[in-house]
Amino acid sequence: MTVLSDLLSAVFERGLGAARLGDWSRRPVEELADALITTHGETSGHMLAEQVLARFKAMDDATKLAFFQHLAERMNVDPAATRRALNAYEEAPSRASYRAYLSASEPPRQELIRRLNQIEGATGALVEMRADLLRLGRGMPELEALDLDFGHLFRSWFNRGFLVLRRITWQTPADILEKIIAYEAVHAIDSWDDLRRRVQPEDRRCFAFFHPAMPDEPLIFVEVALTRGIPGAVQPLLTEGREELEAGSADTAVFYSISNCQTGLAGISFGNSLIKQVAGDLASELPGIARFVTLSPIPGLMEWIREADVSAWQGDLSALAAHYLLNAKDGRGAPRDPVARFHLGNGAIVHALHEDADLSPKGRTQSGGVMVNYLYDLRRTAEQHEAFATDGTVAASAAVKAQASAAQTMLTR
Repeated sequence: MTVLSDLLSAVFERGLGAARLGDWSRRPVEELADALITTHGETSGHMLAEQVLARFKAMDDATKLAFFQHLAERMNVDPAATRRALNAYEEAPSRASYRAYLSASEPPRQELIRRLNQIEGATGALVEMRADLLRLGRGMPELEALDLDFGHLFRSWFNRGFLVLRRITWQTPADILEKIIAYEAVHAIDSWDDLRRRVQPEDRRCFAFFHPAMPDEPLIFVEVALTRGIPGAVQPLLTEGREELEAGSADTAVFYSISNCQTGLAGISFGNSLIKQVAGDLASELPGIARFVTLSPIPGLMEWIREADVSAWQGDLSALAAHYLLNAKDGRGAPRDPVARFHLGNGAIVHALHEDADLSPKGRTQSGGVMVNYLYDLRRTAEQHEAFATDGTVAASAAVKAQASAAQTMLTR
């Protein structure tokens, strides 16, 4: 009888929810969102969430912007109520007063996002919604504040404990392989044959993080070449007809491309965990691997050269690149180069620089063909990460430091 009672109750609630939703079907989506954060019925809440997400997906940019502005203005935190609750907690700290403060200090739009996420497929839809918010809200303070709420929730939903590492092979379903081709952001994959060369040979690996709520959408992936020695150019790693290496004879794992896949997850860090887990797994599988390095682009180098007025530089471009990586800073005092910030923040060191390492049009435009190896010494990454995070220490090999010093001396003459 209990099962039958529960079934009848669910059917009744769904029918009642559908009837109620019929009353709302011609109302603006903003009113549906307002109703969603106040409804107490599970079924009616799910139906409202489905309607809000479906309506949003069909909107044009102007209507999406109006929806975001509604969330930013009408579902914002109430400063006066927050101050009153904080004062009450300060005067009499207790479970009840702290709960009241937490409730007052959280904007209703966070609860809206949580309730939207209760239906199947909503997580991916919300990631796409945030991508629209980042695109449309740039430079608008109230919408940039709204984005902090999305980011706050996403950091919980997409923390490392929920992520699943999967190896991408030639046997991976075609729809995922197509996404790997589309999302590759460093060295474009120009054909299925090109993709095969990156995932099928014994001395090549590709790994991606997935989330259980988005099982067919890679979040970030890394491409790895197993080599003997540290490579100084990328084209030999990608070329057709190269001689394959038996994986067991490799002594170096080269992370030559790392691509974030979801614009709506910008600012949610996966790369550190990805590199360290892949390195750990490869070390267990292939004990002969003694080094873990990247072969990375330097995307801001040529722009910095133009802005810093050192275009008349006559020395080695790799020495100037060393000076740029170790000494050029952004407005917050961090390394100016975004790829350098990423790897140094993960505890890597600037190990070596190579001229004529990327001869593609993109490589020449961004960095004059120069590439850099960042070395991940798994025994020291935690120490180096801490030094970088604490005082901005840029770890580099003696050779790179010498190059940077020589370039700086020549520039100050």
